[in-house]
Amino acid sequence: MTDEQEAPVVGWAVVELMGRRRLGAYVREVTLAGAGMLRLDVPETERQPAFTQYVLPTSLYALSPTTEEIARGIAERSPEPPATRYDLPALPAPRVTTSEASPEDFAYPYTTDDEDDEDDEDDEE
Repeated sequence: MTDEQEAPVVGWAVVELMGRRRLGAYVREVTLAGAGMLRLDVPETERQPAFTQYVLPTSLYALSPTTEEIARGIAERSPEPPATRYDLPALPAPRVTTSEASPEDFAYPYTTDDEDDEDDEDDEE
């Protein structure tokens, strides 16, 4: 094995991933949950904030070391980050504040079949 094969991957690169994704990022080898992964730190651009992704090396088609300037240029043309809080639906407004809450506000809203049967028996009497 040569020194180049043993050297950790660190530095600016153009990263080509499955799904025809191409990113300009600062790349580092890391261990996450016991697995060797690549940490991709994509810089902030005019279109998107900086973000970090962890990818398995097996998801790479190509990793091309380059200059920071070129990697930032590729990042500028890269798609949006994989997920942001704006991708998620808005949370519903709270019904009541905790100072106004009663036990019914926290009750489970559904009944079981047994409870329904008991209600039916009460109606028959």
